[in-house]
Amino acid sequence: MGRWTDGRTVVALLAGLLLSARPTVRLSAQAFPTTPPRPTPLTPVRFPPFKEATLADGLQLVVIEHHEQAVVSVTLSFRAGGIYDPPGKEGLSSLAADLLSKGTDSRSAEQIAAAIEGVGGTLSATSGDDFLTISAEALSDEAGLVFELLGDVTRHPTFPESELELARTRALSALALQLSQPSAVAQRFFGKEIYGRNPYGRSATRESYRAVSRDDVTQFARQRLRPGGALLVVAGDVTDAQVRELVTKAFEGWHGAPPPSPALPAPATRVGTDILLVHRPGSAQANITLGNTTILPTDPIYYPGRVATQVLGGGADSRLFLILREQKSWTYGAYASLHRYRGLGYWQATAEVRTEVADSALRELRHQIERIRTDVIPDSELAATKGFLVGTFPLTIETPSQIATQVATVKLLGLGDEYLRLYRDRLAAVTALQARAAAARLYRPGAFTIVVVGEGAKLYDRLQGIAPTRSVDVDGKPLTLADLTPLTGPVALDSAQFAVHIDSSRVVIQGNPVGFTVSEIRRPAPDSLVYAERSNLGNGTFQQQTTLVLEAATGVVRRVDQVTIQRGQKAETHLTYAGGRVKGASAAPQPDGSVKRFDVDTALPPGTVDENAVPFMVPALPLAPGKTFAVTFFTPSENVVKVLTFKVGAPEAVTVPAGTFQGFRINVTGSRVPFTMYVGTDAPRRVLKTEFVGQPFLVELVK
Repeated sequence: MGRWTDGRTVVALLAGLLLSARPTVRLSAQAFPTTPPRPTPLTPVRFPPFKEATLADGLQLVVIEHHEQAVVSVTLSFRAGGIYDPPGKEGLSSLAADLLSKGTDSRSAEQIAAAIEGVGGTLSATSGDDFLTISAEALSDEAGLVFELLGDVTRHPTFPESELELARTRALSALALQLSQPSAVAQRFFGKEIYGRNPYGRSATRESYRAVSRDDVTQFARQRLRPGGALLVVAGDVTDAQVRELVTKAFEGWHGAPPPSPALPAPATRVGTDILLVHRPGSAQANITLGNTTILPTDPIYYPGRVATQVLGGGADSRLFLILREQKSWTYGAYASLHRYRGLGYWQATAEVRTEVADSALRELRHQIERIRTDVIPDSELAATKGFLVGTFPLTIETPSQIATQVATVKLLGLGDEYLRLYRDRLAAVTALQARAAAARLYRPGAFTIVVVGEGAKLYDRLQGIAPTRSVDVDGKPLTLADLTPLTGPVALDSAQFAVHIDSSRVVIQGNPVGFTVSEIRRPAPDSLVYAERSNLGNGTFQQQTTLVLEAATGVVRRVDQVTIQRGQKAETHLTYAGGRVKGASAAPQPDGSVKRFDVDTALPPGTVDENAVPFMVPALPLAPGKTFAVTFFTPSENVVKVLTFKVGAPEAVTVPAGTFQGFRINVTGSRVPFTMYVGTDAPRRVLKTEFVGQPFLVELVK
C-alpha cells in the first residue's frame, strides 16, 4: 500500500473520505465599505486594585477582588520550571506538573476530575522554563472546593507509577508531533545555539523522558513545591478575608522553602554570525530562525523594543510579512518576536520559505532588520503600531483568569507593582528615536544565531554564500558536505527473513480502528517469491490489493500489480522492473475522487526499490542499533524517484494488539511525512507498528 513511504497518500485519502461533507458558503453581494471606520477614543484601563501579603510560611499571596463575574480563578506558581530539571532528565518538571492532578493520598485521578468538573470548573498544572504553575477556576460559590483541591494536589500528590507511564506516553507522542514540524526543530536548535550550556537552551528528548523515574518526580516535588518563595494569585468574585480563611484551611501546616537556585551558566558568547544548517531530508521548504539573546525582564528598553519588534514582524501588517509574503511571494508568513524569561531573554525572526529562495529570503530578512536598526520609523507606521499594542492590551485583562495570569507574570518576573497600570502609557510614549535605539541595542547583526532547517544538499551552497555554514542532522550529529548527499546503491537483504508467513494489522485513526491490512510472503515455487498486501478502510470505501513478484534469492522487485478502489472508482498500476528501468502505467486516486494517471518509462539508479516493497524490504535489512541506510525508491503514485533514509535505534519494548515484543525503532526520513517503523528483533522479523509523525494515523500488528 502506498502509505508506507509517504503517509500523505493514505492520510490525504482518508481526510477526503472522512471530511468531505462540508457546507457550501455563499458570500453576500453587499459591497464592502471603502474606508475604515474612525477609531474610537481609548478608554482608561480599569484594572482592579489588589492586596498582597507574605504569609508566615513564606507564601506570597495576592488577592484581586473582581466582582463583575461570579467566578474565582487561582494560580499557584513555584520556581520549579524546566531550568531546574537535572541534566539528562529534561522534561521532569513537565511530567511532575502533569501528574499533580492524577492522584493524592485521599483522591484518585478520577475523583479529582469528577469533583472539579462536577461544578463546571477546571484544575490543571503546567511547567514553563522558569515556573511550574497550578491553576484552578470555578464559580465563586465553589471557592471552598477550589482551594480544597488545590491544597490537596499541591501537598499530597502520590504520583502513581501507572499515571507516570501514561504521562510519559503523552509526552513522547507530543514530542514526536513537535519534531515532525520543521519550525519546532528550528526552535530547539536555535535555543541551544543562543544559550549554550545555560538551561534555557535545553529541550526534552525521548531519552530524557524515558530516564525520569517516579522517585525523580517525587523528589522534585518534595524539594521545589514549597511555600517559601511561591506565589498564590486569587482573582474574582471573592473578598480578601474570605481568601485568607480558605488559604489557611487548605495549606495548614505547610512549611519550608526550596533549595537555593544554582547560578546559571552564562549564555553562549558569539563573536560572529554563522549559520547552522539542520539537514532534514525530504523537506520541501526551508525554515529560517534568526536572532540573539537580549535583556533581563526589568530592563526599560523593553517598551521601545516591543514597538520596534512589532513594526518589524509582529503581524500581517508588519514589514517582514508584507515584503517576504506580499511583495516577494516567498512565504506564507514571516514574523519577529521578543521573549522574556526571569533570566536573559531573546528575540527572533522566523520565516518558512521555498528552498530555492532561502538565500534571497535570508538576505532580505537581514536587510529589514538593519533598516529597523538604522532608519527612523515613519510617523504613520509608528502611530499605527502603538495604537494596535495599546488598544489590544485591555483584551488581555477581561476575565478573572486573564487577570490572575497577568498579575502572576508581573510578580514572577519582578516587573513592579505599576507595570500593568502604566503599560499602555509607556508604550504610547515611545518615540521613533527610542525605537531605533532599542533595535540597535537588541538586534546584534555581528553576532546573530541563524538556524535553517531543510534539505541540506539543496541549501548548503546557497547559505555558504551568506555566512560560514555548519551542518548537522536532526539529532545534532555533525555532518560533512558528503553526508548531505548520502551514497545509495543496492542493499544486500537477509534472505532468512523471506520466510513464508501472514500478518494481519489494523489501521487506526485518532485511536479508532478504521480498517485492516493483511500482508503475506509466499513461495509459489522454490525459485519464486511473492509479497502481497490487501487493505480495506472505511468499510470498503477504500480498498487496495498489491502484489509484488520478487527474485527469490535477493528480494529484488521485478513486477508490481496494484488495484485501488476509492468510492467505487477503480485505478490500476502495472509495472515491470528490468535493465535499470521501470516501465508500465500507474494510476493514483486523489482526495477529490479523481484518478491521476502516468505512463511510466523511467531510468533508475542502481538499487532502486519500488515503494510498495518497504514493509517487505525493511525487516530484511541488516538491522543493528546505530546503522543508517539510504535507499533509492521509485514512487508509482507520483512517478518520481526519491531517497529515503532509515536510521535504526536500539531495540525497545513495543506493545501492539498482537502482544509485547522487542523491536528496532527505525526513523524514516525523505518523504514529506516522516514516519517510524518498529520491526521485531526475532526472526523472521515482522513489522510491528508504523506511525506517521504528526498524523493521527498508525498501523499495528494484530496477529
